[in-house]
Amino acid sequence: MITSGFEDEDKWLAEGIAGIQQNAFYMHRALDANNLREALKYSSQLLSELRTSRLSPHKYFELYMRAFDELRKLEMFFKEQDRHGCSVADLYELVQHAGNILPRLYLLCTVGSVYIKSKDAPAKDVLKDLVEMCRGVQHPIRGLFLRSYLAQVSRDKLPDIVSECEGDADTIMDAVEFVLQNFIEMNKLWVRMQLQGPVRVIEKRNKERNELRDLVGKNLHVLSQIEGIDLEMYKDTVLPRILEQVVNCKDELAQYYLMDCIIQVFPDEYHLQTLETLLGACPQLQPTVDIKTVLSLLMERLSNYAASSPELLPEFLQVEAFAKLSNAIGKVIEAQVDMPVVGAITLYVSLLTFTLRVHPDRLDYVDQVLGACVKKLSGKAKLEDTKATKQVVALLSAPLEKYNDIVTALTLSNYPCVMDHLDDGTNKVMAMVIIQSIMTNNTCISTADKVEVLFELIKGLIKDLDGTPVDELDEEDFKEEQNSVARLIHMLYNDDPEEMLKIICTVRKHIMTGGPKRLPFTVPPLVFSALKLIRRLQGQDGEVDGEEVPATPKKIFQLLNQTVEALSYAQSPELALRLYLQCAEAANDSDLEPVAYECFTQAFLLYEEEIADSKAQVTAIHLIIGTLQRMNVFGVENRDTLTHKATGYSAKLLKKPDQCRAVYACSHLFWVDDQDGIKDGERVLLCLKRSLRIANAAQQMANVARGSSGPITLFVEILNKYLYFFEKGNPQITGAAIQGLIELIKNMQSDTTTPDRASDAFFASALRYIQFQKEKGGAMGELYNSINV
Repeated sequence: MITSGFEDEDKWLAEGIAGIQQNAFYMHRALDANNLREALKYSSQLLSELRTSRLSPHKYFELYMRAFDELRKLEMFFKEQDRHGCSVADLYELVQHAGNILPRLYLLCTVGSVYIKSKDAPAKDVLKDLVEMCRGVQHPIRGLFLRSYLAQVSRDKLPDIVSECEGDADTIMDAVEFVLQNFIEMNKLWVRMQLQGPVRVIEKRNKERNELRDLVGKNLHVLSQIEGIDLEMYKDTVLPRILEQVVNCKDELAQYYLMDCIIQVFPDEYHLQTLETLLGACPQLQPTVDIKTVLSLLMERLSNYAASSPELLPEFLQVEAFAKLSNAIGKVIEAQVDMPVVGAITLYVSLLTFTLRVHPDRLDYVDQVLGACVKKLSGKAKLEDTKATKQVVALLSAPLEKYNDIVTALTLSNYPCVMDHLDDGTNKVMAMVIIQSIMTNNTCISTADKVEVLFELIKGLIKDLDGTPVDELDEEDFKEEQNSVARLIHMLYNDDPEEMLKIICTVRKHIMTGGPKRLPFTVPPLVFSALKLIRRLQGQDGEVDGEEVPATPKKIFQLLNQTVEALSYAQSPELALRLYLQCAEAANDSDLEPVAYECFTQAFLLYEEEIADSKAQVTAIHLIIGTLQRMNVFGVENRDTLTHKATGYSAKLLKKPDQCRAVYACSHLFWVDDQDGIKDGERVLLCLKRSLRIANAAQQMANVARGSSGPITLFVEILNKYLYFFEKGNPQITGAAIQGLIELIKNMQSDTTTPDRASDAFFASALRYIQFQKEKGGAMGELYNSINV
């Protein structure tokens, strides 16, 4: 009967509890008076309250527990009756005269419990009698609670090898038979519940059935606790009988729950030894059963069992656990044609987890699982289901987490095939996972073949897979992805120059397909990796002709020139210029003048044709000057050509202050301390004088524009250059020239109407330095004596 509402149900429950309490009161009086018949009368009326059909399982359980408490007291009374002249056998006959079947069977179970304990009758006969008589109640809820009560009162009286009803294997079999029979009948009642009531309340019925499932499952728990059930008995009798009931009931809820119970309550050792039988039932279950969760639980338990002791591994190999599980999963997927892709992949994730824990050294098993997943996904479009995608990511991540080494994953032939089925967004996520694994474990990829496989795996980060313009991607995410690729390039290394060059060529092949927005991130690390190789090869020489020519600096520089040139097409001329200058330094260290000259030539071309922003030009010219100063590979002619270009471009900068600073920076190109022959004092002086003229022009422009003289900072900076070359012994820089410059700056300070504190402090610091050198004495002091501050 369907309840009409929570209020009615609470009312009915209250009425039932009141009836139990009232009859319990009179029963207790009869018990105190030792009046057996009165006690039976009121106990029967008390138990009649359990005949209601108006309560949900949850509420019925509350009523049942009230009655159960009273039955425990009645049981104690029954135990005392033998001393008062009423044998248990007579009592067992007497309670069978109760009017209603439900109270009669509750009383019969209670007396039967005492009857078994008295040993006046064989336990197996009483148990068989009770389990058969309980068939008289076929109402699902009432029958389930009655049989649950029977299981409860008989639990400590089953004839196993440690009970008082001790016996041989036959008596243990009697106990098993009793529990199995009770389980089967309870499961039938439980399954029958789905047929009660109209179809519209099926969801409510399923909820009620879920509330009652533990009553059925407790039988399996009792079975697992019976002492004396060995592996042989479990294998030949217990498991086949349970699985027969599970398969034949054809109920989705029951099948899932009971399979879960079997896995949870029985020992892992038994599962391992009966794996074939247990797995054989899986394809026979209803298609709607969540078999993937069941199998996942089984594999988790077995893998935990294997992890508990290394000595167990031979058992897993002996029973061929992996092969059986793999075969069973294949049959389940084949049998359940409507199983979603996510379900199949989840099974493979569980199988892979099992394999990695039990057989971590068997990479062929791991690849076999990945191959089965590829087979399932073949012929289908790229995954769009979020849940399925997450499972594929879990499948691909498992080997990385287990081995902490991407190199191992790169040996799995089916690994890239699985990744190919991911959508482009998830492919990127997985690529990031792979890179993160490499970085976390500091893994070095040391062969070109492995680099090839690796870059195929992360191709989602290297290039656009679906034609989506890079501009549509989130800027922050894009930068993070490309910075990860850049860091990855630094993890590719081999001590053998030949193999390292192959690695560089492999990386270059892939990153050059990345498009103009990716190249500024990926080219620089490749260039520096190649430059690192060049420095290892310093002193070697060779021509670039032929493919079999060994790795030489010239060959690598040719490759670098083509690589950096791509940046100019990628609208990154400033970065390309910087990289050309880095290559020039490496060529200088390798004593390759033509290569270094070509790098500077390319840098100047970029400066002339591609760099238009005035600030960028200032930065670029200072980089060129600084790099050129460090060069010692050039002959006189080449050096003159490059320094002439540098000074010429310096004087053509847009702003006068920028011109001034660039020109006086050029003075260092003509005076290098650590090199013989590059100490041209006259040209140094020419640069400084030219910078003074530019500074003066800037001062006059400021006066015209603002009506006052500009800051004296440029003149103080030039003064510092004079002092530098004065100390270095440049004969063209005299004390008189410095004295004249100091006087000029002082006059400018006195003429200005708006003093500049920063410039004045800068100048004061320079004067203090001169005074310090004079007071210091020695050769330097004598040098500065001619200057008055």
